[in-house]
Amino acid sequence: MTKRLQVLLEESEYQALQRAAGARGVSVAEWVREALVAARRRESGGDVDRKLDAIRAAARHMGPTGAIERIAAEVDRSYLGGPGPETPGY
Repeated sequence: MTKRLQVLLEESEYQALQRAAGARGVSVAEWVREALVAARRRESGGDVDRKLDAIRAAARHMGPTGAIERIAAEVDRSYLGGPGPETPGY
């Protein structure tokens, strides 16, 4: 279902939209729809720098690496008190 949105613009603002839409070969309505979608994406993206900083901080930490099956088995053994990597025959 589509919805109608009414936006009131000054004549000069509307003419600027007409020029922008014409330059792209689309209607004013299509230009406005695309602009709204782009604005919504920017808003939902949040602060990109903050997200990248969090990723960089996480990447500085060292943790267990390897096959997930091996890591899960090590965790299970540690809970059960079984042999760990330092135990011969591991």
